[in-house]
Amino acid sequence: MATEQYNELLQALHECMEACNRCFDACLKEKDVSMMTACIRLDRECADICGFLEAAIARNSPFISSLTKLCADICEACGNECKKHHHDHCQRCAEACMKCAEACRGTL
Repeated sequence: MATEQYNELLQALHECMEACNRCFDACLKEKDVSMMTACIRLDRECADICGFLEAAIARNSPFISSLTKLCADICEACGNECKKHHHDHCQRCAEACMKCAEACRGTL
């Protein structure tokens, strides 16, 4: 499949990856970092899978469908965790994650 078919997904992946990276960095600076460990871990997982899926789409990987499902699941888990925290960076990350999960599921 041509990467043009994935333009909306690619944009959502990139925005999610950036939001997760910003959230990860900001969480590390919170006063009680120990309360943020699940958020930090999921930020990393989510940013990594979004970046990997972006690259997989660019190279027209035969595993795009499987990776897209996995990415949707990880994005949703990260978004749900971020929603639990009232920090602005977590709320923005949650929004980007849910948008990305929806975009992933829209291509399945």
